Amino acid sequence: MRMSNNLPERTTSVCSHLNYSDEDQDDNHDENNSYIKLLWNVHRNLEMVRGDMSRTNFSVEDERITSSLMDEEEEQLPPTYIVVTVAKETPDITLAWLIRKIRGHKRDGGAELVVMKQPRSAKEQYILHVSATRAKFLDTAEEMEMMKEDSVGQMREFTVKQLDDFLPQGMNVEDLFTVAERQTIVRHELENIRALPEDNHVPGFPTVSLYEGQSVFSVCRMQGIITNVYPLHDNEHLKKLGQKWFLSRKQPFEEIRLYFGEAIALYFTFLGYYTSSLVVPMAMGLLQMVIPTDGVLILCTFNVVWVTLMLEFWRRKSNELAFKWGTIGMTSLDEPRANFQGVMEKDPITGKCTPQYPRYKTYVKMYCVSLPIVVLCMIAAFFVMLSSFWIESWSKTFEEPYTCLVPVPSIVYSILVQVMNTYYRKLATFLTEWENHRTESQFYRHKVTKLVLFEFVNNFMSLFYIAFVIQDLNNLRSQLQTMLITSQLINNFTETMLPLFLQYWSKKVRKQQKKVFVDSWKNDNMPFKPSSSGDQGDPLNSVPILQADDPRVLAAEVEGCMDVYEETFDDFLELFIQFGYVFLFSSVYPVAALWAFLNNVIEIRADAFKLCQLCQRPMSRRVKDIGAWQRAFEVLGGLSIVTNCGILYLTPSIREKGSNFSQTEWLFLFIVLEHILLGVRYVLHISIGDKPEWVRVALAKQNYESRQALKHEREQRNKRLLYRKFKSVPTAL
Repeated sequence: MRMSNNLPERTTSVCSHLNYSDEDQDDNHDENNSYIKLLWNVHRNLEMVRGDMSRTNFSVEDERITSSLMDEEEEQLPPTYIVVTVAKETPDITLAWLIRKIRGHKRDGGAELVVMKQPRSAKEQYILHVSATRAKFLDTAEEMEMMKEDSVGQMREFTVKQLDDFLPQGMNVEDLFTVAERQTIVRHELENIRALPEDNHVPGFPTVSLYEGQSVFSVCRMQGIITNVYPLHDNEHLKKLGQKWFLSRKQPFEEIRLYFGEAIALYFTFLGYYTSSLVVPMAMGLLQMVIPTDGVLILCTFNVVWVTLMLEFWRRKSNELAFKWGTIGMTSLDEPRANFQGVMEKDPITGKCTPQYPRYKTYVKMYCVSLPIVVLCMIAAFFVMLSSFWIESWSKTFEEPYTCLVPVPSIVYSILVQVMNTYYRKLATFLTEWENHRTESQFYRHKVTKLVLFEFVNNFMSLFYIAFVIQDLNNLRSQLQTMLITSQLINNFTETMLPLFLQYWSKKVRKQQKKVFVDSWKNDNMPFKPSSSGDQGDPLNSVPILQADDPRVLAAEVEGCMDVYEETFDDFLELFIQFGYVFLFSSVYPVAALWAFLNNVIEIRADAFKLCQLCQRPMSRRVKDIGAWQRAFEVLGGLSIVTNCGILYLTPSIREKGSNFSQTEWLFLFIVLEHILLGVRYVLHISIGDKPEWVRVALAKQNYESRQALKHEREQRNKRLLYRKFKSVPTAL
């Protein structure tokens, strides 16, 4: 770089030599050649300087942040939004490379985030605290096309250029984004750390290959280099939220959304809506138990119509919430998810360089591989169920003293169902990941579809077999009651009581470990101490370190040992199974709605307690609806018409009323009733709009205003072009 300091002087000297007269050209021919060579050398040197500058990481902002964080030991470090734990056996070269990726510029495949470390012993894993600058939040929010409410209360896409429009009077920039939105932004940047062409493999792991554009963060998680990723709880905020949530009759949905994100808020909104909707079927079911059997047909018809109305109005409500939350515009063309694999190419719609993967390959994997495997699993589950019934029927022929073995097949079958569920969920996740779906919504939709198909066979096929093959309605009622109540008791115990019991016993151990940790820090027994220069050879020597008594250190240690909340899959699946028990066979067990209502009242508080006290804070996820679960509930609603009509046809008390009809005429009568109810369901579906009228008007208004803004911008651009070309603008004469 010393050469560059002389460049202006040398260039000036060369230029002065170029001012020679025409008559001296022949005499100075040799001298001209030397000047040309000198000019060429200057050009070559400039190219060398430019190359050095392009290869230099000018991270002015990062250097300013790092120096400001490490110059003053007492200076407050930025808040932690994501905690990343790295395996303790990770090589130093891998750790240093990962840190560079998190802190590096985007042009170098980095995330441009702020990284802090917490003290550790030699036997512990690395714990990194990831944050971001204010400018980073603003820039990424615009890049993610995040929807925010402006100063006039209208939801629109956030842009940095119009920042003042999103800041009402008295609001600071720091208050613009919620903590959940900040966590979403940091997570987005971490997951979009992409491998460069020179990143052939993960340093320190020659067998872990990379290709250009692959998500580095996802690869490190799959290979066990990164062992855990989670945001920290805000204990003060969480305490206030719990007081309004655990014992309150009305759930604070907006506060749930602001803290946990849209996905979890939508689940609790659906759970509350579904529980409230059970009041009417519950009352009708209790009434059905005391009225004569002549009213069973009317009440059963009412139930299936009520299911249709409930689901249609929920669709309207979810669209209303999606509009208020700014997620109604999410489509399958949204940004690719982190694990989406493909070749980095220019997107034909957005023009951005994103991973591209042929859609037909995903379809081939889905319909030629995944679908046959799912069908085989369903057939296997069906034959396991049949085997259980056959063995149970055979065991009933036993004589004393072997009659005690009759319940054994049912017990073994129940255990096999749980085992098959566990392994099938892993298989469903693997197949959906292998299919390589582009967006998060597509991934969740296809995973839910696989789970629903298998769980339907596992949980409902035995009831269908008893109802329509064995045709034993008393046995069906007993089996349905047992399965419904037992599943609810087991779910409440395993989701709340068991984790609470385990947490109580492990809490004392963690406190003792933390006391030893802090004492050893104070006695200077830790290998890392806060220092502006860091330890020599430490791959994190340039990373600011948290004090041992920083609350975030204890929070990261404690919350890292908590259970991980696996999205809303299990919670929705539990509601799906309960929904089937309640409505598929409502005519044979009308009080099922009562047990479901009582369970859900407890479930709301249990799930809230589990999220706030027993689990790590889940990553916030933006959604516009409940996805494939809506279709799954609608399918059960339509199927309930068929099953209830079939059960009414088999009910002896009702068949006695039609003794004047032949078997064919009686069957035809119920087929007609079934088709009438299906027709009513279809009419209700097309009559009830998906969106409320005010949402339609608001969306149309947004579309109109966007077109007008584009039109105005185009007019202004045309005026500038006309003025530059003709020195005038079109005006009226």
